[in-house]
Amino acid sequence: MGNCAGCGNGAGPFSEGRELVEFVYHAHGGGVRNKPITSGGLQAVCQGCGAGFTLATYLGSCPECSGVHAVAPPRSNDPANIQFAGKDYRLPEA
Repeated sequence: MGNCAGCGNGAGPFSEGRELVEFVYHAHGGGVRNKPITSGGLQAVCQGCGAGFTLATYLGSCPECSGVHAVAPPRSNDPANIQFAGKDYRLPEA
């Protein structure tokens, strides 16, 4: 992913919080968000409700509270890099 010239808003794979979630959602025309994480997923703890879950794709939601989380491909080797969009964030309608 590196520096995505098409992002235009200054966000990138090293952004944090909601900015990173939105970056992953839009990166490469939306082509990144549903790709499986190459390691088979990351064990995560929801930063909204505290429930454990596996983030299997680069963008996912907590099965308990629907809190939206993401990790950028170049940083997907460590669960500490998972970012949370915030309790009030919902993904755009498809």
